[in-house]
Amino acid sequence: MNLQALLRAGMSMMLVLGAAGSAMAQAKPRMATDIPPEITTPDTVETRLGTLKFFDGLPDKATVAKMYDNLDFMRGVEVFLNTMPGASLYAMREGLRSVGVDNQTVAVFETLADSKSLFLTPNTETVYLFGWLDLKDGPIVVETPPNILAFVDDFWFRHVTDMGNAGPDRGKGGKFLFVPPGFAGPIPEGYFVARPRTFGNWLFARGFLVNGDPKPAVESFKKSWRQYPLAKAGHPPETKFVNVSGKAFNTIHANNFKFYEEIAHLVAEEPTEALDQETLGLLASIGIEKGKPFAPDERMKAILTEAAAVGNATARSILFDNRDKNFLLYPGSHWEVGFLGGSSEFLINGARYLDARTRFMYYATGITPAMAAKMVGAGSQYAVNFRDSKGEYLDGARTYRLRIPPNPPVKNFWSFVVYDGQTRSELQTDQQYPSISSQKADLQINSDGSVDVFFGPRPPAGKESNWIQTMPGKSWNTILRLYGPLEPWFARTWRPGDIDQID
Repeated sequence: MNLQALLRAGMSMMLVLGAAGSAMAQAKPRMATDIPPEITTPDTVETRLGTLKFFDGLPDKATVAKMYDNLDFMRGVEVFLNTMPGASLYAMREGLRSVGVDNQTVAVFETLADSKSLFLTPNTETVYLFGWLDLKDGPIVVETPPNILAFVDDFWFRHVTDMGNAGPDRGKGGKFLFVPPGFAGPIPEGYFVARPRTFGNWLFARGFLVNGDPKPAVESFKKSWRQYPLAKAGHPPETKFVNVSGKAFNTIHANNFKFYEEIAHLVAEEPTEALDQETLGLLASIGIEKGKPFAPDERMKAILTEAAAVGNATARSILFDNRDKNFLLYPGSHWEVGFLGGSSEFLINGARYLDARTRFMYYATGITPAMAAKMVGAGSQYAVNFRDSKGEYLDGARTYRLRIPPNPPVKNFWSFVVYDGQTRSELQTDQQYPSISSQKADLQINSDGSVDVFFGPRPPAGKESNWIQTMPGKSWNTILRLYGPLEPWFARTWRPGDIDQID
């Protein structure tokens, strides 16, 4: 056999062996079954994050890097949305500290809250008293005056107790004892005892005007409000009152990377038992753990910076353009409820409505069941509006009219306060108080008993007393408050007019 014949024979043999090997490789294994396609992963997957690549279900290096960046980003957004209550009260604590509030000192708005201080949606018609209870050194006693609305929330913005008209003292005033986590000492008799889950706790109280005058409420606070350590109850130290009306300070949480630093401070201060394991795990996944410094590297800081921006944009979308029509108070109107479902825990059918919590926490402060309860002729109710009658955002350069129909269903009075779309605090204009109420002495009332309220950069001629100023270039929104709401409000047989643009 010559050389060419040998080569031809060898090549033929190789082809035969190759074909046999290929057939063996493609042969179905003896134990093989039909695999449902839905449990497998294609080698190429197109997503909003781009093309993801796999070898028989195994992600390549580029896909893995992309997925971890996305995972850290998603968890950063979730932390922003789900721990916002804690960040809000951290900012509140820091703001109150900046004006001198401590265990022996409370802040009082002696001439009401104007737009210089930054708070989430305060009112301008009641006298606020704010305090901060730090229980790390032991229980603290708080003595309250009669006829107030007051409550305490823990550092994660969970309700601890009511005091005053909705509290166990039934508006008569009383002695409340706040006991820190883990306290094992004796509890004396004669107190309404509260056991918050955190050492830090926000104290909120409202006193009422008398014939439009805040002085009686201020005097009542100064006469009867006391707070001091239980250990010094025999000889309690003086409680100090600092007047913060007209003072410029901030109590609103950050919307950028600083948000995570605020949460890290809170986690470092409070017991881990104050949070559920799921939330602790979520925080740990982005580097926030008790006993460890929060020190993200350059990559993680960039991811969290973007996560805060997206979380903030998400919160603003939920607040200002919520897709759940159940928030609407009336068909064909843009008035919205404050608490959806009437629950201060944001529960619907036993489940926590996360968007309702985000919406409230981004816009307001103060958690108490009394705010969501139906109390005819007592307490207060709220309606919120971000849009005019055509569904457009409210523009500070335009002029609007809102009509309050006759016989508003209130035992006491109604009010409107205008808020800044950026800060959610009172809109800063040339007016000290961006508000109007039925208590206003020179309020113009129409012949049928209705009232027209005007909003705009300048008042319509002759309507100055019924006008709230807005600012060109600024968005705004408003809350209608009813103090002592009556049954037609709850039955929704009476409704405020829409906000009509008139220029």
